[in-house]
Amino acid sequence: MIRLQTPVLDEKCPAPLSYEDRILLLGSCFTDSIGRRLADYGFSTCVNPFGTLYNPISLLNSLERLAEGRLFTHEDCVRMGSGSGLTCSFSHHTSFARPDEEGFLTHANDALAQAHDFFLSSTYLIITLGTAWCYRHEASGKIVSNCLKRDAREFSRFRLSLEETTASLTRIKELAGNRKIVFTVSPIRHFKDGAHGNQLSKSTLLLSIDRLVENGELPGATAYFPAYEIMMDELRDYRFYSEDMTHPSDQATDYIRERFLDWALPAQEHPRLEASIRAYRHSQHREMH
Repeated sequence: MIRLQTPVLDEKCPAPLSYEDRILLLGSCFTDSIGRRLADYGFSTCVNPFGTLYNPISLLNSLERLAEGRLFTHEDCVRMGSGSGLTCSFSHHTSFARPDEEGFLTHANDALAQAHDFFLSSTYLIITLGTAWCYRHEASGKIVSNCLKRDAREFSRFRLSLEETTASLTRIKELAGNRKIVFTVSPIRHFKDGAHGNQLSKSTLLLSIDRLVENGELPGATAYFPAYEIMMDELRDYRFYSEDMTHPSDQATDYIRERFLDWALPAQEHPRLEASIRAYRHSQHREMH
């Protein structure tokens, strides 16, 4: 039979996922996509309690705060730019913004407290890295998760080195302890720096993850799921992209999610998954009368 694809995944996950696991997911918008589907299919999940995160240092900072349960204070509050008048923080996605500091802190700390409790009992982490590029707020010296639409002159932009990225991921693995952890790289291309700049950024992430997976000194099973490679190779046709030509289409996202579940779940879990999928699809049907 003629083969019309070159599959990039032919091994099962060395950190197998189970319905008994409590799964914390952090990272780019691809994390949101996987997390929503896992929740739909009956898994116990906590997804991006700070909103979407993209670079390794922001992910590390968020996991450290999550592990400590350290609440946000008025010192963390930042007024957003572009005349929005909303309050947020440099640790959050703008979806957390609220009209005043009290509203923001209540929302942010409620989410943090719930996620902290979830993390303490979690058994599985899924980390999706988006880019090795970071923004540093010059006045505070902090690497931010989001620039909050403030003046670009307040920030400097730079790409993390391989050593800096590896150090961040190693610390994430240390915080994970005995938990199983899967790293993946977002299939969304970041073209702000052109095709070559995107490849340099993704390559930095891929090489750092490879170093960590190959280093078996830290506790807990560590694995890499090739979401980026599946998008670039198996789905290399532009019909699998949305209109912006950088984000995967809904069909491509569904395909990668299905590949992840097939890869991560051992055979004995598949009957439960299939039953959960049927139950979810049935729940989406609307009664005619």
